[in-house]
Amino acid sequence: MLDLDETLVHSKFSRSKTADYFIPVDVEDRIATIYVEKRPYVDYFLEEMSKHYEVIIFTASLSMYADPLMDQMDPCGFCVARLYR
Repeated sequence: MLDLDETLVHSKFSRSKTADYFIPVDVEDRIATIYVEKRPYVDYFLEEMSKHYEVIIFTASLSMYADPLMDQMDPCGFCVARLYR
């Protein structure tokens, strides 16, 4: 089991020129953009770990943020499950 935020990615609401992903989320009936930066080599790490383990992603965040992020970050399905708050 791997924690998503601050382990695999760093996310923030402030604009970032180095963001790998832009995730729109509904916050109190207003669309906000979350700017996400991947940790170095996270793609390689997930692929290699999936060869030896069932990789599960956990986040204290909500699925409305985590699902779109993981859909982009893990298009090959290396992570077999996702757990949310």
